Amino acid sequence: MEFNVGLAQPEHKKYAQAICDMMRESAKARGTGIAERKPEYIEKKIDQGNAVIALEGENLAGFCYIETWSHGQYVANSGLIVSPDYRRFGLATRIKQAIFELSRNKYPDARIFGITTSLAVMKINSALGYEPVTFSELTQDEAFWKGCQSCPNFDILERNERRMCLCTAMLAPSKNEMEQMKHDLSDLIISTHV
Repeated sequence: MEFNVGLAQPEHKKYAQAICDMMRESAKARGTGIAERKPEYIEKKIDQGNAVIALEGENLAGFCYIETWSHGQYVANSGLIVSPDYRRFGLATRIKQAIFELSRNKYPDARIFGITTSLAVMKINSALGYEPVTFSELTQDEAFWKGCQSCPNFDILERNERRMCLCTAMLAPSKNEMEQMKHDLSDLIISTHV
């Protein structure tokens, strides 16, 4: 199978309802919580240039979008979904890599985070440079936490005063932080060899 993975365009808004349905069905099948999204929300992400879509011909294969928080200090790669018909082809990894690069290029000063219950997503995130963190290291933007309200596990999050839930929080440094770390490491290597 050949997949086209790239920036979602306005003509892809026709898939918005199918994307929402796939997210809901996936969460139900896994027995995990996920914040539900409406088609209008998905369409807005596409219009903003903050979404990656995967197609096999004209068939929707997968999707992921970017959310920004705390005045651009944080971005989240959210709503990663792959249609059951297209799983086991490495498509989730390709989508996640594409949205990660889009996030880094559009928001070079923002740290990238995610919360997930999926072991597969945790493995992909780790390969991209994310590390598990406590919820306190994520954005404290009220709008982010409000998005969790439609998750069936929201009561767990609230009971624990937003310190923990069933999701694992993961965080990657910003593009600019990564470049600075590489620069600092290079300087350290040079200074130890002089």
